[in-house]
Amino acid sequence: MSLYAAIDLHSSNSVLAVMDGEGKALLQCRRPNDLPRLLSDLAPYREELVGVAVESTYNWYWLVDGLMDHGYAVRLVNTTAIPQYDGLKHGADHTDALHLAQLMRLGLLPEGYIYPREQRATRDLLRRRFSLVRQAVRLMLSIQSSFSRSTGKQLSANALRQLAPSQLVDLFPELSTRYGVLIQFRLWLTLQDQITALEQWIRKDLARPDLLARLQSVPGIGPILGMTILLESGAIERFDSVGDYASYCRMVESVRLSNGKRKGTGNRKCGNRYLCWAYMEAANYAVRYHPSIRRWYERKQARKHRVVAIKAVAHKLARACYHMLHEGTTFDPTRAFG
Repeated sequence: MSLYAAIDLHSSNSVLAVMDGEGKALLQCRRPNDLPRLLSDLAPYREELVGVAVESTYNWYWLVDGLMDHGYAVRLVNTTAIPQYDGLKHGADHTDALHLAQLMRLGLLPEGYIYPREQRATRDLLRRRFSLVRQAVRLMLSIQSSFSRSTGKQLSANALRQLAPSQLVDLFPELSTRYGVLIQFRLWLTLQDQITALEQWIRKDLARPDLLARLQSVPGIGPILGMTILLESGAIERFDSVGDYASYCRMVESVRLSNGKRKGTGNRKCGNRYLCWAYMEAANYAVRYHPSIRRWYERKQARKHRVVAIKAVAHKLARACYHMLHEGTTFDPTRAFG
């Protein structure tokens, strides 16, 4: 008899459920996040288990890797695509775990991609860089705001980068204001140093520099955006079509239609926000510095809002990168924007 297991993973504990082929619950229990304990619970059903579905939003590495190391067929649940529990009067962790097992039994379980662990740490480092850059920008904007409040003038980002801590005395004569700005300035300098060191580390650890060079043939895609696209996309073969890849990059409109009429929106968060950011950054650069892309953008902007036109350029770039990675070619502007 085929059996189906599901684990609803939380920060400190997991809820395990096992279901048979007729939908009957054979096991329901809550366990601490301890791999040997969970393996012990699954052991009596191991030979008949079709798979183990794991639902988690952030802390699944240890569990998925551990189960796979012990030979279990693991299905990582796509949490943003799980159907809603419409009509249920009461729901809890045990019913959630059973629901996941039921979806797997019916062949309806929406699955996420289990990124290969060899490059997972490098990808996560690049995501950490994204967070550090955002913090650095917030500090820079705060310093510029303090300067405007004190002097009524503006301090450009380039001027701020050329400042030394000793020069803040002349810019901020008031002692308390200068002390607060100095703290932020030193934090900003530290973040800049750490971001530079992190980028150098990622470049050394990148597995496929040939693919990175291919992506950098696209206008607007430099080393950082190229590494982001390469690491966040993973194996391009996992996408059945260019449309699937564009949807994963959040380049496809989320809308619900019925009888030709708009009935609301779908799940806008289903996809990869880092890929969306990378292609939008590349699009903003491309429309400024590449003539044929700028002309295509201007024709689009004449009919649509600027934001829609930029998103259309980013969509084109995402589709182009898919074909480049899939076919082993470099960027052809006439093919993408001709």
